[in-house]
Amino acid sequence: MMTDMECLKCKGTPVKNGRSKNNLHRYYCKSCKKNFQYRYVYKACCHPIAQSISTLTKESCGIRSIARILEISTTTVINKTKSIAKAIVRPFPILLGKEYEVDEMRTYIGNKSRLYWVVYALRRDTKEVIDFKVGKRNSNTLWKVVETVVLSGAKKICTDGYELYKSLIPEAIHSKTKYSINHIERNNLSIRTHLKILSRKTICFSRSIEMLEACLKIYFWGGSKLGSPTVF
Repeated sequence: MMTDMECLKCKGTPVKNGRSKNNLHRYYCKSCKKNFQYRYVYKACCHPIAQSISTLTKESCGIRSIARILEISTTTVINKTKSIAKAIVRPFPILLGKEYEVDEMRTYIGNKSRLYWVVYALRRDTKEVIDFKVGKRNSNTLWKVVETVVLSGAKKICTDGYELYKSLIPEAIHSKTKYSINHIERNNLSIRTHLKILSRKTICFSRSIEMLEACLKIYFWGGSKLGSPTVF
């Protein structure tokens, strides 16, 4: 049966294609081959739901809090968060001669007997995070972040006094003075304030590395244009 309605995607003329479980009309567009409804009962089907999840994640709301506020299931929040993160591409620095700070934040994965670290690099002049890695506090995890900074032609890399940095960063560009990482230490506080999953002295911590990395990608780079790198 033909209708006088338009396809939500291509503005073509759809035909009725049965009803949903909620007894709402479904439509099929012969032009773009899409099935759709004009009205959905479950709020997770609303188009701005992904943006709402990203915003609430950055405003210190946990998975259950987001589910309650948006009136959707926790499973939907988790799946949507992971899909949003997969669409975000890490911005790659292309300018040479910049200064960076590298530091680690401790957290837990699964339970408080499993200690993990979030290692990331902050560009000093713009305060932008250029790379991060979640893992154990060892040379393998640290190198994956330090390598990005070194390959970007860093003028100076500032760290704390952790011994492993000495073997990873060329001495000529390595700085570890008392106040060399003030910016990133202050940023650590902001991250812990804005991300519920990293709040201090609470029972809030991630149940999986994948979910923690997804939340960090949204927080660090969610404002960037999705699908393409950012030019610094």
